[in-house]
Amino acid sequence: MKKAIIINASISGTRVAILEDGHLVELFVERPERERMIGNIYKGVVENVFRGMGACFVQIGQPQNAFLRFSDIGDFVQEFGQIGDEDEEEENSWKVLQRERQIKDLPLVTGQEILVQITKEPINSKGARVTSEISIPGRFLVLVPGYEHVGVSRKIDDPRERRRLKKIARQIRPPGFGLIVRTVAAEKNQEVLEGDLENLLHIWEKIQERAKKIKAPALVYKDMGTVSSVIRDLFTKDVNQVVVDSRRLYREIVHYLQDVSPHLVPLVELYRGKVPVFDAFNIEPEIDKALSRKVWLKSGGYLIFDYTEAMVVIDVNSGKYVSRGQQEESSLRINLEAAQEIARQLRLRDIGGIVVIDFIDMQNERNKMKLYTEFKKALRKDRATSTVLPLSEFGLMQLTRERIRPGLLFALTESCPTCDGIGHIASSATVATKIELAIRRLRVHYGKRRFKLIVHPKLASYLTEGIRSRIRRMMWRYLVTIDIQTDNMLMFNQFRILSKKDGKDLTELAQA
Repeated sequence: MKKAIIINASISGTRVAILEDGHLVELFVERPERERMIGNIYKGVVENVFRGMGACFVQIGQPQNAFLRFSDIGDFVQEFGQIGDEDEEEENSWKVLQRERQIKDLPLVTGQEILVQITKEPINSKGARVTSEISIPGRFLVLVPGYEHVGVSRKIDDPRERRRLKKIARQIRPPGFGLIVRTVAAEKNQEVLEGDLENLLHIWEKIQERAKKIKAPALVYKDMGTVSSVIRDLFTKDVNQVVVDSRRLYREIVHYLQDVSPHLVPLVELYRGKVPVFDAFNIEPEIDKALSRKVWLKSGGYLIFDYTEAMVVIDVNSGKYVSRGQQEESSLRINLEAAQEIARQLRLRDIGGIVVIDFIDMQNERNKMKLYTEFKKALRKDRATSTVLPLSEFGLMQLTRERIRPGLLFALTESCPTCDGIGHIASSATVATKIELAIRRLRVHYGKRRFKLIVHPKLASYLTEGIRSRIRRMMWRYLVTIDIQTDNMLMFNQFRILSKKDGKDLTELAQA
């Protein structure tokens, strides 16, 4: 399987696409106004303690208070000495004793200052989810202060390699710290791991120094941004190439890799093509499909995605599929194809929480079990943890998928003022990105330089906001002139581009 990481930097933000055999499977989006928060460490203040619900709320300086479960409260140094040598499920073993801890023993009181780390980003009106078990990820190791435990990633399945890495980790682990050896550490020597550990210990020292000086609530440590974290966490040996269209990001990536994995530097390529990099890899159509309610299957069947506050419901339909055999065989064939596509869409759309899938009815119990088995197999490629139940008597399959950040739908869209938030349209940043791509295509392919851009007044305000507005930066970047004209009759996510020279409508030409 060929795997690639494609990075696009535009005025409206940065997008990172993960491709497998040319197909988009994951997309990370970071906007200047909504930066990545996962891994950030805050010095917070406990505001409300609810012992009945086993949780408390912590003020961390964000609009909404963060949510801290009692089971996510750390300081288990002595207790974990009992399980430090276990070989199985290292990354989860630290969670076992937390559930046994008595709520009445927890020292939390209102007004208490506490160091917490974000594990799930805010979603809609819900605040961030945090833990007081601080962990600092590096390229090869994860440092966990306050523990005496060593673990090895379960993705390293060679017993001999696991024993070797665990032995090294035990030798280099400083007292009072736990270590997790990451997947990319496979076949690395002790010197490489010691270098990564030294850097992590330096980061922890800086965190402690800042935490002592600043007044809560405040940000103590900011983890890497989206691009850097993807390179750190996902640029593994199975990645064949990294393509980036920004010189600044290219230099940042190369500089980072020269320190931690210099052998990977030749795989990083600065994109110099004339067409936008996401066009060159056919990613834009895949993004549009990921925002669509309907997804077509190759057989002629299709999927319908419906988002609710409580869950996501996926309906499988036979559609245009014409059966030439028995109904049971036809249903199984469509369901198996749907299972593969649903597994991909869950990753791509980053759907979390409860998901209910309404497959086409089947009567044969063996076929039902085959569908269940194949779907679970398809989910193995997903980094997010999920739990799947077999088909119910009504033909429904239920699963829960780990939710870490808002899904793609919420990252790329915003509530529509026309429908009072019932539906979704492309966000200001997403439309601005489409306009930028259109201008670039007209400039590169057709040599056009002078344009009249007609947009909704709200979008016009977004594009012209500030001295170094987005529209000005667009003109400077592509050496063109753009006059903006507003039209209340246009939908918010619509725009028209006209030639300033002869008034010809270039909109369709720019999107061809």
